[in-house]
Amino acid sequence: MPQKNFDPSNQHPRQEEFGFEVGTRLTAEDGSPMLGRTGVIRTPHGEVKTPAFIAVGTKATVKALTPAQVKELGAQATLSNAYHLYLQPGADILDEAGGLGKFMGWDGPTFTDSGGFQVMSLGSGFKKVIDMKSVDQSGPDDAVAPGKERLANVDEDGVWFKSHLDGTKHRFSPEISMGVQHQIGADIMFAFDELTTLQNSRGYQVESLERTRRWAERCIAEHFSLTDSREGKDYQALFGVIQGAQYEDLRRKACQDLGAMAFDGFGIGGALEKENLGTIVGWCSEELPENKPRHLLGISEPDDIFTAIENGADTFDCVSPTRVARNSAFYTPWGRFNLSGARYKRDFTPLVEGCECYACKNFTRAYIHHLYKAKELLSHTLISIHNEHFTVNLVESARQAIEDGTFFQLKEQVLSSYYAGKPDPQGQPAA
Repeated sequence: MPQKNFDPSNQHPRQEEFGFEVGTRLTAEDGSPMLGRTGVIRTPHGEVKTPAFIAVGTKATVKALTPAQVKELGAQATLSNAYHLYLQPGADILDEAGGLGKFMGWDGPTFTDSGGFQVMSLGSGFKKVIDMKSVDQSGPDDAVAPGKERLANVDEDGVWFKSHLDGTKHRFSPEISMGVQHQIGADIMFAFDELTTLQNSRGYQVESLERTRRWAERCIAEHFSLTDSREGKDYQALFGVIQGAQYEDLRRKACQDLGAMAFDGFGIGGALEKENLGTIVGWCSEELPENKPRHLLGISEPDDIFTAIENGADTFDCVSPTRVARNSAFYTPWGRFNLSGARYKRDFTPLVEGCECYACKNFTRAYIHHLYKAKELLSHTLISIHNEHFTVNLVESARQAIEDGTFFQLKEQVLSSYYAGKPDPQGQPAA
């Protein structure tokens, strides 16, 4: 627990080693300022020009890709997961290796999330996804997935959970999460929070939000203590996590509470309905300090990207580009298609004509289709390169459009094409 005389609003002297500068403000057609903006995040391992998509490297690797490939496709930073790295290979191993970046051979900025999402989602038997669509609150607040055993239990001090790997019992608290993340050594870390779902009652959301606030204070206290004790290490920025589900008063309260604390930035997380994403991000952007970056956890679809940027998100991450690639799905300006389809067997065009990624410049749809059908792992690599490049480049185009004053024209052009619902217009027609 934090010291009684600890003030979570007091800054640490070393926080000056991390920086964020707002650039160009997004403006409406009448010239009035909006919540979206460009900016630059400065870390010990380089800058991140925002808005930016952060490539997810859950276990200290962007799946199927080398760090050189991740850099070549245009990614500025990667995000790894504290829960997974704590379990395997162990945070102490990364500390001995010189930190996350050195361990994985990535010399750019790095992020780690706190592990809270995985503790709760895996602990409730929901594996990698918690339902964020249904707002049915008729069930119990400690619901688990059908046929599953609850593997995580929350108390005021932290969470007991069982490893999804071998069933061993572990403890995460704000202090333990900070210790793990300091050992992992990412440039940007997130405070330990309690994840709720749309199925939790409002009463539980209120209770959980207050617990996350108290945990945030403890995270800052432990973070500053570890910063002092680990001399010679680069300063690691700490972002607070905003919860509150779909409730405006709870989201705004969380922003006001955590915004008054000495965080270096903020993550917008937790349960939210897709159709309300822009509204919720907007509430948070209106309340949070203007001079600190905002990271939206877990989005990558084009409509979500434009909505998030328009409403003030600076960075965001998602596993989707590489996850769907492993099932043969590839992104195009006309939507997402599956390369496993028979029409691609004799399609000797690139995944997308004119795309500058390594996969499109060197290989055809027919070849990658063959790789996928033959269960050759190179198909995962090539489609992942393309999907990550597509997403990173889309966000970079949005950033440039804010600078140029053409953001809304770009949004209309991209979304009207991507969601038109038409067949893939490129290459060989269906047999």
